[in-house]
Amino acid sequence: MHLTAVLERAARSAPDTEAIVYGDETLTYAELLERSRRGATALVERGVRPGDRVAIMSFNTPGFTVAAFAAWFAGAVLVPVNHKLAVPEVRHAAGHSGAVLGIVAGELARTATEAAPGVSWLSTEAPAEGLEDFDELSRSCEPIAAPVDDDLDTPAQLLFTSGTTSAPKACVHTHRTISSAAPLLAATLGFTSRERFLLAMPIWHAAPLNCWFLTMMFLGATVVLQREYHPVEMLQNVQRHRITAFFGAPIAYTMPLQLARTGAIDLESFDLSSVDTWLYGGAPLGREVATSLIDAYRTDRFFQVYGMSEMGPVGTALYPEEQIAKAGSIGRGGHVGVDLRVVDLDGRDVGPGGTGEIWLRADTRMIGYHENPEATDAVFAGPWFRTGDVARMDEDGYLFIVDRLKDIIIVGGENVHSQEVEEVLRGHPRLTDVAVVGRPDPEWGEVVVAVYVSGDDEEITVEELREYLGDKLARYKLPREVVRVPELPRNPSGKITKHVIRRDLLAPRL
Repeated sequence: MHLTAVLERAARSAPDTEAIVYGDETLTYAELLERSRRGATALVERGVRPGDRVAIMSFNTPGFTVAAFAAWFAGAVLVPVNHKLAVPEVRHAAGHSGAVLGIVAGELARTATEAAPGVSWLSTEAPAEGLEDFDELSRSCEPIAAPVDDDLDTPAQLLFTSGTTSAPKACVHTHRTISSAAPLLAATLGFTSRERFLLAMPIWHAAPLNCWFLTMMFLGATVVLQREYHPVEMLQNVQRHRITAFFGAPIAYTMPLQLARTGAIDLESFDLSSVDTWLYGGAPLGREVATSLIDAYRTDRFFQVYGMSEMGPVGTALYPEEQIAKAGSIGRGGHVGVDLRVVDLDGRDVGPGGTGEIWLRADTRMIGYHENPEATDAVFAGPWFRTGDVARMDEDGYLFIVDRLKDIIIVGGENVHSQEVEEVLRGHPRLTDVAVVGRPDPEWGEVVVAVYVSGDDEEITVEELREYLGDKLARYKLPREVVRVPELPRNPSGKITKHVIRRDLLAPRL
């Protein structure tokens, strides 16, 4: 289904249903369709042509949703940009994607325009000096009559997997691959048109955008936007808007518990009874944390979801009745419509007790990495996608991730590419050698740790390294811990052996 048709269908079926709620502001499906069509005209009048890339860098606001559909009505390819990125990272995202026009939150305009002065930027949410106001244009322009291009197999989205500068990878998804995810997720999780989904995780991220926002649009349900995650605001929004479903990294659930333990809030005073589906992803939950969440939120309706940006993202699920008995698992099978294999290094399927790489197959799979055929070939095996995640299968067939073939660190649901952080750290004048790894953490999933060799044989504090990296990388990529060593372990070919670092230096703090 073309993504413009998703919105058109919902507007015909339920024109007066709230599509978007943001504080006291609401957009019905009829209004969202009208705003999106007017926004498309604004883009076309400013030179956007079919196949052009349109970047959006904003918070969770109505402007993002209007701009996304406007881009699709204009026949453009949406490029969601992480609003937390620093100037060099935004420069890479805009340059690698080839964005010709961008829509940016007013307070982020300076970063965007400095990073990509060749892009025609429009502002959203708040005015920005020298930029036209996209929100105003989406109210005042004449609505476009019809989508410029309604081919299901044309690219609809360039979705960056990690936002790195050293190893750029952007998944190319079509209208068909993205829209194929919604029925699979609705069938797996039991979503209906009556949902009121609270979206507090960044909407430019794969799961919030494709799994939750667009699935709700597909169903004609309601999305309540929270500009940025804050634990108290999340609880208030659940109570105020009678939320039925929420998604977050484990830290989004444990932060309210921390506040409650310090006496800052009374968690029991919030009415959370409307929620039927508490979704989490980015890291599994151990038994102790899972038990504490079930007790604190007074429900067992927790679902672990595992997926990859390259797959839409769809993948596996761990259901409420499995949360304690199989704590730490990602489940034992794919979502409805998703096939799964666990494959050893020789390409053979492994059974209970075995360990191998997770392979996924579904109609949601990307068509490839943007301008990177070598990387695409490396992860495609016929119709299968090789995730790079290594999992152990227990005696009941449940999967437990034990390692990653690629050194990606997942911090609160955000992907951090260790090589990118290392590359920047190597410019520090006091470092002679450095390796970046993740330490398991019960709240964040993992935290970034810099293991270093100092040139002056003196300690370098984590504060010094964070200050050095502060204007070069997004904050979630910065180390939270440092470990000084005389030398880094290497194999005979000179490559750093990170598994030795994890085994010998970084005992998990679980």
